[in-house]
Amino acid sequence: MEMEEVAASEKLLPKSYRSNSPEEVRLLAIAENFQRQYSHLCPDRKPLLLCPVNECGVKKFVSTSLRPTPTIHCELFDWQGCASFVADFLSLVPLDPPVELPKVLSSPTSVLQSQRATCFEYATLLCSLLLGEDYDAYCVSGYAVKEMCLLDQSLQQCPLLDPEVKAVQDVTPEQKDQDDKYSVKLQLQLKSRFLAEQEKKKQEAEAALLVKQKQQEEKDRQLADPLRGLRVHCWVLVLSGCRDVQENVFIDPLTGISYPTNSDNFLGIESVWNNLNYFVNMQNCSNGCADMMFDLDDLKTWEPVLFGASSKKQLIQEVLKRKEAKMMGKGNLVQEGVPNVLDMPRSWVSYIAISTEALKNRWPGGKKVIRYKQAQLERFATSKTLYGVVTRLTKYKDRGCTEVATVKEWYQDRSDFLEEKEVDNINKITTERFRHGRKRHLLFLRVKSLTVGTEVEMHFSGARVDDLVRRVLSPKELIEFFEGRSDFLHYRHVYFKTHIQLLSENSHTEEVPILKVVERFHRNGSKPANEDVAERVFLIPEKLIELNYHLTEDRLIPSKISFIKPLGSEKRNAQEISLDMISTFQVDLSAKPFTAVTLHKMLVELMEVEVKMRDVVTLREKETKEMKLWSRAAALVHSRKQKKENGELKNILQKYLSEEIDKDQDVKKEGLNPYFDIETEEKIKIIQEQYMKDIAEVEKTQEWLKMKLDELRKHRERDQQHHCDEIRSQVKAAPQQLHMDMRSGEETHKDVQEDLCQELQLSSHS
Repeated sequence: MEMEEVAASEKLLPKSYRSNSPEEVRLLAIAENFQRQYSHLCPDRKPLLLCPVNECGVKKFVSTSLRPTPTIHCELFDWQGCASFVADFLSLVPLDPPVELPKVLSSPTSVLQSQRATCFEYATLLCSLLLGEDYDAYCVSGYAVKEMCLLDQSLQQCPLLDPEVKAVQDVTPEQKDQDDKYSVKLQLQLKSRFLAEQEKKKQEAEAALLVKQKQQEEKDRQLADPLRGLRVHCWVLVLSGCRDVQENVFIDPLTGISYPTNSDNFLGIESVWNNLNYFVNMQNCSNGCADMMFDLDDLKTWEPVLFGASSKKQLIQEVLKRKEAKMMGKGNLVQEGVPNVLDMPRSWVSYIAISTEALKNRWPGGKKVIRYKQAQLERFATSKTLYGVVTRLTKYKDRGCTEVATVKEWYQDRSDFLEEKEVDNINKITTERFRHGRKRHLLFLRVKSLTVGTEVEMHFSGARVDDLVRRVLSPKELIEFFEGRSDFLHYRHVYFKTHIQLLSENSHTEEVPILKVVERFHRNGSKPANEDVAERVFLIPEKLIELNYHLTEDRLIPSKISFIKPLGSEKRNAQEISLDMISTFQVDLSAKPFTAVTLHKMLVELMEVEVKMRDVVTLREKETKEMKLWSRAAALVHSRKQKKENGELKNILQKYLSEEIDKDQDVKKEGLNPYFDIETEEKIKIIQEQYMKDIAEVEKTQEWLKMKLDELRKHRERDQQHHCDEIRSQVKAAPQQLHMDMRSGEETHKDVQEDLCQELQLSSHS
């Protein structure tokens, strides 16, 4: 049955897949003749990969399996994008046995459908894309280390680890000196030369020991592989000269990583080929690829199968010559006397079409896992992930990868605007980063577990109404930073009497015990310095308020005012304010002192500010708690949206929200556990509360709308009645106006007749 299905699927393929053209038949004969001569002249070398069979069992020359394909996707316009796509989209099928060439080389179109490929099929697809983007690319058949052939990256450092440290290390000393050119030079610090030399020797010894350990590990790895130098591998060579490629590079299609041509990972080359010709390496590879030359036109180092066939460089030169001749007015120059050489037939492979969906969800099965040194990288397709996570990087403490150190996740299309999340299990720190547009304009959230309580740090965008940009809240204190406020406030520090419990269900935010509040202000140039407050201190238990003003240019100490709040100021029966409660210190004796009325007004305003301050602190703690709980439930909300089409989840939530399920029973039995791996009753409670709030808000909005509609209806009725009354009055006045006009017309007509008669009489007498 399976054989019949395979035969039926082969019939659906184009004719070029199932048969050979006369040019291809002739090329196969030339290739077989070349293989016989090569085996006779080089009996100690392995056979070449010239004519493997395709997925239909038909022999095809390897160069004709390359189909140069330009793409419409901007992500694939350079070699980095092409290599990354091929490495991500396909899953490896190791060669079996690993020391022999494959007998089957499927077309790139079939490989894209199955998403399974050998290293040769990897390289064929990648080379086809690179040729379509005008790179001088070649498939390379040779030998590589075990880790590269088996796609084992467990000994390599993950490229996503510590990118900031790498960026700092890439800064050259010249750039650093240039950056520090105009910086303030600190005083010279006295240091011991002896200690500096000892430290330098210590660092050199540690570096030498590290290098020695790496060399020993490399030797152990080489000795551990009995097939070293025999494992067959295929990769891509990109020559310089096209698309601004400055140096020749190797690209491993399994990982998409580029290497210099003298890399130790590549142990030898048998042959290279592109869509124009096939070249056999005639150089010694006892030292790997370090000493190899890649001038394919040099017949001493590379032997072509099609002698005299045009190369990419020759084609470029011919095009340039034709353009030059056309500009000079000589027309097309036709070379005579050149022997007729067999050029490479057209590729038998159909157009390689890459859809946008394949480019977006490129991981086979929706997920790909890569093991690195003490790290694991997971990538997910956007349509397959449940919580919007597209990348997860797990770092371990030990080489055995048994104890997790940190977990970092990247997200896309989250309803809570979450982009990155990092959990540090060592330092007990959770960090979240958001894109613009989140609730209350939050951009950064860091939660750190302390010995007692939790510390929360938040960064905001500049779009907040209160111009808050940063907040640090701990059990002992609250610190806030502002930018661009109209009152010039830039810093606020609140000290608590007792430790407050943050992010806890048992914490109450109605009353926060405040010990002290310190506020600092920038200089307001529109006021004199002795009238511009620089610092404001509220000592709550002492019922004391202190104002420190900005320094004047010729003074060393600022002016100060201290207020003692009257007894019962928090209640209505407060004691009357007297001048004994106010003490002032004026630096400039010539300046006009504050009047008693002004000081009284200032104290009243400061007491009102203190009352508002308590509300602000309570609101800040409540806001911090809500933000964190919102972050905890974000995955639940996002997954609920993704599962909206699935009626099972919807029915479960509706049953819970309608309290048809007993809250004490295990919700997991109702089917929630398959959707939420971190499900707790706390999150369900949050959703239920939000659900009830939304219902109340909708009802309130409907009532307001109904009230407004009634008012609008009455207003429109009054307008219409007024308009009708005006029309009735106009209709009623129309006959009277007509009668008046008619009388006026008759009188005018009568007067004209009388004048006319008089004129006639006068004319008769004359």
